[in-house]
Amino acid sequence: MATFYCFGAGSEFTGHGSAASGKGKGRQGQVKVCYGYNLVRGKTNHPMEDYHVANFVEVKGSELGLFAIFDGHLGDTVPAYLQKNLFSNILNEEEFWTHPDRAITKAYEKTDQAILSHTPDLGQGGSTAVTAILVNGRKLWVANVGDSRAVLFKGGEAILMSIDHDPNVERSVIENRGGFVSNMPGDCPRVCGQLAVSRAFGDRNLKSLLRSEPDIKVENIDHTAELLVLASDGLWKVMNNQEVVDVAKRFKDPCAAAKQLTAEALKRDSKDDISCIVVRFKA
Repeated sequence: MATFYCFGAGSEFTGHGSAASGKGKGRQGQVKVCYGYNLVRGKTNHPMEDYHVANFVEVKGSELGLFAIFDGHLGDTVPAYLQKNLFSNILNEEEFWTHPDRAITKAYEKTDQAILSHTPDLGQGGSTAVTAILVNGRKLWVANVGDSRAVLFKGGEAILMSIDHDPNVERSVIENRGGFVSNMPGDCPRVCGQLAVSRAFGDRNLKSLLRSEPDIKVENIDHTAELLVLASDGLWKVMNNQEVVDVAKRFKDPCAAAKQLTAEALKRDSKDDISCIVVRFKA
């Protein structure tokens, strides 16, 4: 299969982590789909470390909606690398069209190995990831590592499409690999007192204790599906799944919904970077 590049002329993505907003729509899917995004730098002293992807591409006669949030830590090199390479790696896997779950898992792990084998500076930092691939507006594949989250509003219910990888939940895995989980310093469990997620890309110094294998969920998109929200933990720390859906569904314009969600998070005193993508299936 020829090498696939996600981004070409007309693609919308942030070249550097920064405050940004935008929107777009699909063209050929059986279900009308549009999306909007908004990214806001947090109140911390470091530069913006959130990156995103929001785009539609055509591959082998199918329209794919590609959506992702990458929340970096210890710099923005790893999320920037993921923005440019992760979807390409997924779609270049031979099994993508027959066994998407296998292809996604392989691509996540290969991408992590590429990050770690790259220059030392690239591997020192790390990033979460939540990715969503919408195939012809009908089938939704969501994968994640870390605590960036995806929630689907379907059939009147807020359906969690990702799993927050909390060090407490995977404590036994971390301890069996020679590490420990501690709430010191800070007020949340951390791997060796440093990292607040048990799975991530990069993080060379903790890699022997961490996993980069994603959790994957698939859902059919039918007439009962209304919207999908992907966001970094800057949103989820201050709003629960139902609250996010309740805000987003008030707006027909997904970009307006994303802006309102980030504004609400700021109002609730979220101090982290806040990145949000809203995908509407009823444009």
